[in-house]
Amino acid sequence: MSSESVELANADRLRVAFAGGHGQIALLAQRRLAVEGHQPLGMIRNAEQADDLRAVGAEPIVFDLENQTAAELAELIAGVDALVFAAGAGPDSGPARKMTVDRDGAVLLADAAELAGIRRYVVISSMGADDFVVGSDQIFQIYLRAKAEADELVRSRDLDWTIVRPGGLTDEPATGGVQISTHTGRGQIPRDDVAELVVRLVVDGTGIGHQFEAISGHTAIPAALAALP
Repeated sequence: MSSESVELANADRLRVAFAGGHGQIALLAQRRLAVEGHQPLGMIRNAEQADDLRAVGAEPIVFDLENQTAAELAELIAGVDALVFAAGAGPDSGPARKMTVDRDGAVLLADAAELAGIRRYVVISSMGADDFVVGSDQIFQIYLRAKAEADELVRSRDLDWTIVRPGGLTDEPATGGVQISTHTGRGQIPRDDVAELVVRLVVDGTGIGHQFEAISGHTAIPAALAALP
């Protein structure tokens, strides 16, 4: 291949950074991006997880969403084409970390995007986020509140955002088929199909300015995204 051909090929190579880079959906999406010839980068708090990211073709970035600043992150992601928020405090975390990771982490990433001049921002949120019980001290309700508030704050930014609210996540193999709309009703979806949704949103540039729920269905993912109004 000539040097000119290499330059043209690299022009289509996207650099995509994931907050929560060691999460299950993030690892699946990063592997898919690498296979397609793109360069995924995964943010991790624990440097010991770096080899897991390299194994799927991602470049690790050690960064703590809870204890570092947007300015610090902006320096680390300079030159990135798109950002994906796939972080979460995890099922065993307490109420405080639902807010500092699931909400404040998404906002910090948006702040860093603006500082670094990165417009494309995809958020993996949760179905039912807006239905949280106000004032509840139940951990799941606090989680939903954190997601709802994060989504609202991201929607308010001058970014090319997309918010994906998947249904119940499973470890079943990807089907390639989805149902997406503002409200799909309850349902499940394999994590690998959510990963493919994220990849297509970033690579194909679809879904900008949309928030939608996603469950398994019979429409191929690219066609479902292309049909968004």
